[in-house]
Amino acid sequence: MGKYTLGEFEEVVMLTIAILYDNAYGISIKEDIEKRLNRKVSVGAMRTALSRLEKKSFLTSEFGEATAMRGGKRKRYYKVTPEGKSALDQVMETRKKLWGAIPDVSFDFKFA
Repeated sequence: MGKYTLGEFEEVVMLTIAILYDNAYGISIKEDIEKRLNRKVSVGAMRTALSRLEKKSFLTSEFGEATAMRGGKRKRYYKVTPEGKSALDQVMETRKKLWGAIPDVSFDFKFA
């Protein structure tokens, strides 16, 4: 698969971060995935994926300003890095190649 390895959930997280762009923080990412994909996401799984993706240099993060609404806590905002974009591109190309290699007969479900 090349030098970039992404699990399916990591791919979903990175795509969601790209969709949310300047509003990509933990809870917004979690809620967007749940809404778009009708899929439950645990906070623990989200944190693990975000941490793993940062260690792979596919994401960067920085803290926003503290707000009274959050009791003085700051949100950690995420962005996809150029390396992360390359990983997503490679995953997309790999999937396209696999889909393109399927002969039509594979999905011919007519029975004689």
